Amino acid sequence: MNNKQTQHYTPHTQTQPQPLLKVALDVHLQSYVVAVQEEGSHPKPPQRFQPADFLRWIDQQLGRGWRIVTCYEAGPLGFVLHRQLSARGVTNYVVRPRVWDEHHGRVKTDRLDALWMLNALDRFCAGNKKALAIVRVPTEEEERRRSHSRLRQSLARDRQMIAQRGRGLALQYGFRLKGDWFGRRSWPCWQQALPPWLIALLEPLRATCLFLHDQLRAQDEVIEKSSTAPLPKGMGPLTEQILLREACDWTRFQNRRQVSSYLGLCPSENSSGPRQRQGHISKSGNPRLRWALCEMAWRLVRYQPDYRGVKKWHQHLGPPAPSGKKKMALVALARTFGVDWWRICTGQTTPEKLGLVMTTQPANRRHLRPEERNS
Repeated sequence: MNNKQTQHYTPHTQTQPQPLLKVALDVHLQSYVVAVQEEGSHPKPPQRFQPADFLRWIDQQLGRGWRIVTCYEAGPLGFVLHRQLSARGVTNYVVRPRVWDEHHGRVKTDRLDALWMLNALDRFCAGNKKALAIVRVPTEEEERRRSHSRLRQSLARDRQMIAQRGRGLALQYGFRLKGDWFGRRSWPCWQQALPPWLIALLEPLRATCLFLHDQLRAQDEVIEKSSTAPLPKGMGPLTEQILLREACDWTRFQNRRQVSSYLGLCPSENSSGPRQRQGHISKSGNPRLRWALCEMAWRLVRYQPDYRGVKKWHQHLGPPAPSGKKKMALVALARTFGVDWWRICTGQTTPEKLGLVMTTQPANRRHLRPEERNS
């Protein structure tokens, strides 16, 4: 008689995956328009929620065992909703704003936008990663630092607008105001050249410009104190901080193409078949980084003649070069320096290898733009 051992098998229990609930939101200050799709079913008609009611609805769906994926467009409301959803365990994507009506039906409503966004979210969850353009959400500290520098830029634009309004007012009566006419050094000269009645008209504008000017100087001092590392000759601490705060984290870029794309300094292209045509820069990235780098490019030409980018484009940046070629070369130099600065900040190279001369403090601050002067 054969003795056989009887084996007892325990059934293998597999954890059932949570059902997926896809939610697209058209976000406004007073209400959210929400389009919902359960797994692969047909989307439900969009609903309108108050912000507090929507968060309670999310908690209810989580309590029912749903795995929720949401998305909404980046906009003036910032990332507060993203952080509220992430804190509840919801996978949320902040996406780049776009025209969602792919068929160009020329009908736009909040409900239709939510449905089109939900359609793109469904394709994204199915594996099509190009269905949505995801926006990187900064940390709270990065967002505050960036808002600080952007506030300073807004104050600078307001000062320029009001100063131009004063120039227009004087031009209306046949007088031309030049430069920073509202400055404490320039104003006494204008008081002697202008009639008293025009001085009285300009005085409120001058007081506003002076107030904004003082606020700008205070903002500059706060921002520049954060810059402690050695800088290339010609780069002020204000420019360095603008580049850092707008990029948030240079290590998030994997290659130079991602950097150039984020800067918006890559050429646009319209090619088909044998025809290949490249046009102006795409301008699809961060505009604040773009103009800061273009300003920096002119200072590189003056203060960094041994920099590799300046050597490459020097013949197109001199006085004999046509203005069109000069602008193209300047943009190319700005793009080159943007990529090289990313490489320096991430430790991939050193300034000496690129031909940059580093200084702890700007050698002559009078040659920097007015926004970067302490006095």
